Amino acid sequence: MTSPNYLIREYPLQQGALEIAYIEEFFNEFPTRKTAAEIIQRLEGREYQILMAEAPVPDESGAVVPVSYKVSHELRPEETDPKLADLVARLSDTIDFSSQKVLYNWLGATRLDWRGQGHFRALTEEQEAWAVAQGYDLIVVKTKNRYYDMRGTLDSLRFNVIKLEPAADPLESKVYLGKRLGPFVLDAHRSRRQVTRG
Repeated sequence: MTSPNYLIREYPLQQGALEIAYIEEFFNEFPTRKTAAEIIQRLEGREYQILMAEAPVPDESGAVVPVSYKVSHELRPEETDPKLADLVARLSDTIDFSSQKVLYNWLGATRLDWRGQGHFRALTEEQEAWAVAQGYDLIVVKTKNRYYDMRGTLDSLRFNVIKLEPAADPLESKVYLGKRLGPFVLDAHRSRRQVTRG
């Protein structure tokens, strides 16, 4: 059986921020949503990537809809944004930021009715290809213990737990995962992707 050809769109900052803010309203189960202004403020002046997977709507010829997205950006040793400075501080006992280039998976989700079809894997593989080309050594992501589906997806994508911050309520414990990067990562990719840029 031939694997599908995943449709991926890579966005520039302004348009991508608007698209992500719009679609988060429709298929993100997290309690808070990011505005376009927040996304622009976070990404402006640093390396970033905004990706969205699109898929044909069943029984509607020619119509495609966004089904999954991923936003990532560089994580620097010295951050001025308080949230990012806190993240670097929390990970500094695990990651040597001074000796490697680190990419942070900031936002991402897949619509519930489109999960399990490989869209998020295709986005992740496209992200990894970009990150390797940009010279990144490591991708990190932060989640909570309660997000079992996300943890399962990251496990299947070969992300390893690099730190756990226990909380009084185990479901609220923070889980940090990472994945080493290099050309060897690309050898394990299995999705066929058609990428549109800009």
